[in-house]
Amino acid sequence: MLWEPAADWRTATHVGRFMDWLASERDVRLDTWDDLWRWSVTEVEAFWAAVWDYFEIDPSTPYDAVLSSRTMPGARWFEGARLNYARHLLAGHAGDDRVAVIAHSQSREPVTLTFGELTAQVARAAVSLRSLGVRPGDRVAGYLPNLPETLVAFLATAAIGATWTSCAPEFGAPSVLDRLGQVEPKVLLVVGGYTYGDKPVDKAADIATIRAGLPTVEHVVEVTYGGSPVPGAIAWSDLVDGDEVEPVYEEVEAAHPLFILFSSGTTGRPKAIVHGHGGILVEHLKNHALSWDLGADDRLLWFTTTSWMIWNSVMSALLVDCSIVMLDGNPAYPSLDWQWEVAAETRATVMGASPGFLMGSRREGLRPAENHDLSALRELCAAGSPLAEEGYRWVLDEFGPRVLLNVGSGGTDVCSGILQGSPAQPVYLGEISAPCLAVAAAAYDVSGNEVVGELGELVITEPMPSMPVSFWGDRDGEIYRSAYFDAYPGVWRHGDWIRFNAVGSSVIEGRSDATLNRGGVRLGTAEFYRVVEELPGVLDCLVVHLEDRAGGNGDLILAVVLEDGLVLDDDRRRAIAAALRSALSPRHVPDLVVQVPSVPRTRTGKKLEVPAKRILQGKPLEQVADLQSLVDPHSLDAFVELAGERVTAAAGPPGTR
Repeated sequence: MLWEPAADWRTATHVGRFMDWLASERDVRLDTWDDLWRWSVTEVEAFWAAVWDYFEIDPSTPYDAVLSSRTMPGARWFEGARLNYARHLLAGHAGDDRVAVIAHSQSREPVTLTFGELTAQVARAAVSLRSLGVRPGDRVAGYLPNLPETLVAFLATAAIGATWTSCAPEFGAPSVLDRLGQVEPKVLLVVGGYTYGDKPVDKAADIATIRAGLPTVEHVVEVTYGGSPVPGAIAWSDLVDGDEVEPVYEEVEAAHPLFILFSSGTTGRPKAIVHGHGGILVEHLKNHALSWDLGADDRLLWFTTTSWMIWNSVMSALLVDCSIVMLDGNPAYPSLDWQWEVAAETRATVMGASPGFLMGSRREGLRPAENHDLSALRELCAAGSPLAEEGYRWVLDEFGPRVLLNVGSGGTDVCSGILQGSPAQPVYLGEISAPCLAVAAAAYDVSGNEVVGELGELVITEPMPSMPVSFWGDRDGEIYRSAYFDAYPGVWRHGDWIRFNAVGSSVIEGRSDATLNRGGVRLGTAEFYRVVEELPGVLDCLVVHLEDRAGGNGDLILAVVLEDGLVLDDDRRRAIAAALRSALSPRHVPDLVVQVPSVPRTRTGKKLEVPAKRILQGKPLEQVADLQSLVDPHSLDAFVELAGERVTAAAGPPGTR
């Protein structure tokens, strides 16, 4: 155990006060987080009714039932209720001079918005969008960075009852059209360009291609930010400038589409995942207050792009009156220290970070707590990929017990956490504390039996309000069913390979479709990375297993990225093999170790074992990944080259390889 809750957590945290409220208002008396979790997954309707009332959700029409159908897929939440996400976020904030948003960027000077200014801009933008013909159910798309204007456009869209979706401008035109072409937006908001670190990026050519490929777009709105002016576009200032107007919110059904998120597109065409007003509202109120412990005295900083579900989640911090810090640009410019500097300057109380950022800070010897005034910081969240044990130790060594390390895992599919911590739960070395409240998470073996202490498929056995309303265009629901319910009927299969411990904590060992089946024993990829990436000179690595159709062990292939100037020689290969054999087992020793320039990763930091494996199995590059969704679009080239070498070797004389 690295960290344990403070003695006063019942009175000092939002979840403690929620439990006291349950006792007084519902006569539900619970002593610990574990008690609350068990109640939340067995009394599902009672829990979500309590969340609804505790956070004073105020629909124009009340719901008929919390959960009309408990089956999965097909669960129906809060039927009969009519509400609006944007109204709940902005209600009561007219004229409020408390800071809502602080935006730091490498393209312009910092921008600050109060809650009152945000409310006024959303009201004006909603009027303007209505004047452009946007109606409930229409789609409004942003090809925008992480800016206050993006937030205003999203909330104005939600206020109308239209549906928001976005792509970050670092995506090229083909990737954008793969996504936005599915949902046929009526209005498109863009920036002509931006600055990434010290590099100006002009998006004129991409915008022209995108406009030509989206015939449903009737109006283009330009947010002035950089690059070339966008021909024929309406200026953003025309939407938000002018006299103040009274906010008007379209009340919609709980399942009415609020926004559309897209899967990464690394294993096929991106799926357009629809989330509803009611589900996102209750899930984010629960998550942000009861797990992240956010409230009116807090400020949340989390570097994200507008293509990651974390962006939608961070914006929802405003629901609990927490202010947010928006960052845009190169997250490592002029160094990794930039994010720590901004956290200190803005007095962030909660900071989110990718495990890659934390491990990079450790690798570069940064001392954020020593070199910056981070005295306001009380919680550090990490998500996006597994965090190695060394990352846990580094955070503890750097910040001590004053800062909670809250490691979580969730996804675009639920737009929230599935597993994470809270101020009411202990933190164990290398492990995620527990399933989130009302998330009935477990590990299943191939026969559908729950397992503890061994690896299994991460499943959710009870419905959640923020599970997708649908996939856009999936009229009969077949794609949705096959995505989550093909393995275990009536049970959500998330796609992660996980081990739960007896105390409820867990370790995610990578995607289950990337699991290594070595001689009949399934091995997770994350345990490889924890060993190899701690070796001197190794910056990154990726492992895949190519099965032998004849029933043999197959080939275990490890690709490594080394520090500049280092070469993968026989001594280094032997050192890698020895470390894996000693720390794990002889089964973990790779058959082949190769050096690559970079590891393929999504823009949210996830390693792409499956596309690399499919390339090595002979699939063409264009069929396995959307290159624009990768941090480095050329990172799979080395695997294409290796696949060619393996084909050549296989066709050669016996003994050659």
